[in-house]
Amino acid sequence: MNQIISAKATKINLFSLKAPHMRVFHLTWLAFFLCFFGWFGIAPLMAIVREELNLTKPEIGNVIICSVAITVFSRLLFGWLCDRIGPRVSYAFLLILGSIPVMSIGLSNSYESFMIFRLAIGVIGAAFVITQYHTTAMFASNVVGTANATTAGWGNLGGGITQMVMPLVFSFFVLIGYADAIAWRLAMVVPGLIMLIMGIVYLRYTKDTPEGNFKDLPENHPLKYRKKEKGESSSFLTAIKDIRVWALFLIYGACFGVELTINNIAAIYFVDNFSLSITSAGLIAGLFGLMNLFARTLGGFFGDRAGKTGGLKGRVLFLGAILFLEGIALVMFASIDILLPAILAMIVFSLFTQMAEGATFSVVPFVNRKAVGTIAGIVGAGGNAGAVLAGFLLKTESMTYQEGLLMLGVIVSVISFSCFLIRFSESDEEAVRIEMKNIAKSLEAQKEQVKPELSKEPAVV
Repeated sequence: MNQIISAKATKINLFSLKAPHMRVFHLTWLAFFLCFFGWFGIAPLMAIVREELNLTKPEIGNVIICSVAITVFSRLLFGWLCDRIGPRVSYAFLLILGSIPVMSIGLSNSYESFMIFRLAIGVIGAAFVITQYHTTAMFASNVVGTANATTAGWGNLGGGITQMVMPLVFSFFVLIGYADAIAWRLAMVVPGLIMLIMGIVYLRYTKDTPEGNFKDLPENHPLKYRKKEKGESSSFLTAIKDIRVWALFLIYGACFGVELTINNIAAIYFVDNFSLSITSAGLIAGLFGLMNLFARTLGGFFGDRAGKTGGLKGRVLFLGAILFLEGIALVMFASIDILLPAILAMIVFSLFTQMAEGATFSVVPFVNRKAVGTIAGIVGAGGNAGAVLAGFLLKTESMTYQEGLLMLGVIVSVISFSCFLIRFSESDEEAVRIEMKNIAKSLEAQKEQVKPELSKEPAVV
């Protein structure tokens, strides 16, 4: 067991690709980034699609719900698959399969066909679960929160970049002579094609664990799937009976679910509320996602720091506090009718939202280490369940987007108190303390090995 733990990376060497840990680190966030690009590539173009297909506000709401609803189930499925066949094959399969509806959505010619393609594209959202599983398999307890948060955050960055880039890709096709009705369709081929290529790259250049791929692991490896013995509960049943898992499900719905909702409506929100062009609205909406460059990493980093000083309880309390601040910031954003203050409030709201996401997955790896994939799948699905519920709230014709976001902010603040349901036993706390001490000793030993022998006098020439 010690050998297995020591094989995990105890630090993040950001500019190195020599070790399998860092190859996985960089390829997971890049794969997730591209999945986000495909998943929300159509969102900043919705004002064009709305005009061409004559979509009503409730119909747009249904499309938004479809884009995130199927992800609830796909995250559960791919969390289960990761536990059985490993993250490497799972990710490659998702990227290649997901590229098909992304490139094909341009075939839509009605509300119904557009909604079906949007539903199929939503499967791509399962990429998050695989990302978290793969980095958890590669990094030790002292940095796993930071690793999880950074790979997910840089992946989520795709949600912001796509708001900025896809209107430019659309404009390029218009510039070379295509009509708007054709240009948006051609624009969607670009992210789909890149996803297809990434699927092949992922399969070729990553490993499931530091020790090798799933098929090469010893039978006693904690990540190795084995059939349960008679009378033994499955990892899935154990996970769904744990109230902490459902508290995290709810919490993640209140942060990542909100982010997905903003990704879907931000551009059209700024077009409608501030009378901006599609390009300008896309650039502003993209600022929300751009915060993922560092905000989610901060959540994971401070979650790890809280874990060092306050144990697992410290991680949970930090999560609850940052989620409460997210709710307050969302209320502020929804209350502002002047463009510049609204942009600033959105940036602050985005900071807390993504920090809460990072903090959530600084807790997830410690709930049940024998069911990491399953729990990551359930909690990840919570994000999409939250987005679905928010979608129903915002599709109501009698309520403006502003009023809906205001109500959503209040709900998020209330949900933050569910962190008090996430408790760990003293034995859990002690096991992590021992592991952290062993990691600290290992790091100290590594420093001693590379320390220059300054005490020796230089040779006289």
